[in-house]
Amino acid sequence: MALAPILSWEGLSLHQGSGWLFRDLDLHIAPRDRIALIGRNGAGKTTLLKLIGNLIDADKGTRSVQPGTRVVTLEQDPDFAGCATLLDYALKGADAPPRYEVEAIAGQLGIDMGRNAQSASGGERRRAAIARALASDPDVLLLDEPTNHLDLAAIDWLESWLGRFNGAFIVISHDRTFLQRLTRTTLWLDRGSLRRKEIGFGGYEAWMEQVYAEESRAADKLDAKLKIEAHWLERGVTARRKRNQGRLEKLHQMRAQRAAMLAPQGTAKMGLATDDAKSKAVIVADQVSKSFGDRPIIRNFSLRITRGDRIGLVGANGAGKTTLLKLLTGELAPDSGTVTLARTLTGVMIDQQRSLLSPDKRVRDILADGGDWVDVRGVRKHVQGYLKDFLFDPGLIDARIGTLSGGERSRLLLAREFARLSNLLVLDEPTNDLDLETLDLLQEVIADYEGTVLIVSHDRDFLDRTVTVTLGLDGSGKVDIVAGGYAEWEKQRKARAQVAAAPAKPVKSPAAATLTPPPAPKKAKLTYNDQRDYELLPKRIEELGAAILRDEAALADPALYTRDPAKFAALTTAIEAARAEKDAAEERWLELAELVEG
Repeated sequence: MALAPILSWEGLSLHQGSGWLFRDLDLHIAPRDRIALIGRNGAGKTTLLKLIGNLIDADKGTRSVQPGTRVVTLEQDPDFAGCATLLDYALKGADAPPRYEVEAIAGQLGIDMGRNAQSASGGERRRAAIARALASDPDVLLLDEPTNHLDLAAIDWLESWLGRFNGAFIVISHDRTFLQRLTRTTLWLDRGSLRRKEIGFGGYEAWMEQVYAEESRAADKLDAKLKIEAHWLERGVTARRKRNQGRLEKLHQMRAQRAAMLAPQGTAKMGLATDDAKSKAVIVADQVSKSFGDRPIIRNFSLRITRGDRIGLVGANGAGKTTLLKLLTGELAPDSGTVTLARTLTGVMIDQQRSLLSPDKRVRDILADGGDWVDVRGVRKHVQGYLKDFLFDPGLIDARIGTLSGGERSRLLLAREFARLSNLLVLDEPTNDLDLETLDLLQEVIADYEGTVLIVSHDRDFLDRTVTVTLGLDGSGKVDIVAGGYAEWEKQRKARAQVAAAPAKPVKSPAAATLTPPPAPKKAKLTYNDQRDYELLPKRIEELGAAILRDEAALADPALYTRDPAKFAALTTAIEAARAEKDAAEERWLELAELVEG
């Protein structure tokens, strides 16, 4: 039987500015909950997380916590003020975790806690904050953008730790892959209301489309004002999703074309003088190498980047992504080899420091130098209309930058840079602080961009949806060149690791091979029970899947817990049992299928 909630809010309400940010929200967190908190920038996700963690006070509502429950928050921007080292930050305060626990987790994350806190990088600060939070032995863990500034190795480690975690967690993240792998429940904060569904993030988009479709149909029956309110739902989400399906198909075609230009072993063909691609080349790297001291960063790297390519650079922090990016853009000279840039190349770089945005400036100042019109790649547009293209309320035109959320600032910077005339776009961790709708928008803008794009990112899903070629760096100086996104690079790495791990076969002499014929392979024979399971398990797996979907649909009723807690508990228990049985059945059938194929 499912346990009672260990943390609850009843009637949670918060007044902000001239109105209510949200009103009368009910929220229940049970042990072992894995919850994705979803919502657009400005919806109040971070504020809600702080209310759950009791970091700020609500205007109305009742918070109930089971005695002894430890709630720990990993904030998006932890305060390192007054801390000389990262270890000082991790151990400050009366609720500090034990030092040995912090150091143990820091060792696994690969972070030196003796680093100066003020000069530490964003990735080092993030690791230190994670070490403090995880070492605090939480029962409820609240995570606000935990993967920001982390490299792929650290993200994999965090996913593994959370997968073993015995407590509950709520996570805000733009990293779709992270959410899909870890969450089982989705909380959707949307226009002041909170919806809950017992599905992981993988089912969120279908659920969202269903809700918006129902609201759109309802809006058709109401007055014109409500139809205007529904405009974004009808055109900004559903229509965008449909357009993106076409762009995704185009991306697959571009990847196939790019794969034909790459040699089988993954290095780039330089091509002939008559090659059509040669006339489109914007950056050509030929046998480029770069070292710092005795350490090789890039070795014998060759690639022709053509007009329209979308190149993703991935690898652990320190593997050489920034070095390779600087080599490709001409900012850094190679030790050997050549990098040739087209003379007509004009680039725009969007870095993760967001240094262009002064808090005292207005939105109008950033986009139009204080005026009413902005030149968008040679086309004159009214600044308010351009704001709508990037999912802003046009009324924000005179808002100060300091009043915008982190995601809104990032979106504003994207709007500014995409307006400029250029044929090379360099994006350094562009997905940090963006909500999911803005990520969809960014993918759309990149797909429509006529120039070449270089992207440094740890967001695996974003790369899979965006790039045509992935450059994977492992820190040894070797650069994998893969047609496709992160998933294709990961497959290549795993295949290479399996080949390397396979035991070497002993080589027999020709004479021995003649005298001793190879033994006939033994066929695996299924027992009666094996054969029966092999035939019946697929149907059972299908039945369990249907039962899980049926029970999840019943749990989607937000009033069920209050109206019938016994049924809520019974359904939760049934879903957990069905999932466990389904996982075991799938594993058993796969084992039998391997025997049959053998």
